[in-house]
Amino acid sequence: MNLKFWISAIFFIPFLSLLNAFESIEKLIKQKQNQTMELQYAYSILYVDDVVQTIKFYNDAFGFQQKFITPENDYGEIISGSTTLAFANIELGNSNFKNGFQKSSVNEKPFGFELAFTTGEVEKVMDNAMKHGATILSETVEKPWGQKVGYLRDINGFIIEICTPIPKT
Repeated sequence: MNLKFWISAIFFIPFLSLLNAFESIEKLIKQKQNQTMELQYAYSILYVDDVVQTIKFYNDAFGFQQKFITPENDYGEIISGSTTLAFANIELGNSNFKNGFQKSSVNEKPFGFELAFTTGEVEKVMDNAMKHGATILSETVEKPWGQKVGYLRDINGFIIEICTPIPKT
């Protein structure tokens, strides 16, 4: 082999290695940009005056069992399906949000937010909830898509939708 070949090889091989390294880095950057963040909806936390009383209401009105409550009774969770429904007291909320927050009240208009629970017995569940302190917001109606829906307010003023599952098409 001649000298030109060896001189070319000495300079060319490191250049190829560097080029491969840049291509690998570029691939990693593209992969990272295309990845979606792993995120899962885990909790809805409602701020209430009395966590223990609220959990008792959700147990009596809807049959949800207590999952967890702190020794201070300032935070608790109920077993409500794949997403945890939790309650924290107003003081804990105030400690979390330095500028405060709008407190729910049965004496004010409800927030534009609702919890929806599905059942095959909408009227029965609504009647039971009202026996335990819920107030009617809207009587049961059948929606054009075939779903039965009724609305209540819980003892803290939050909107509760009681509905049948949306019919499969």
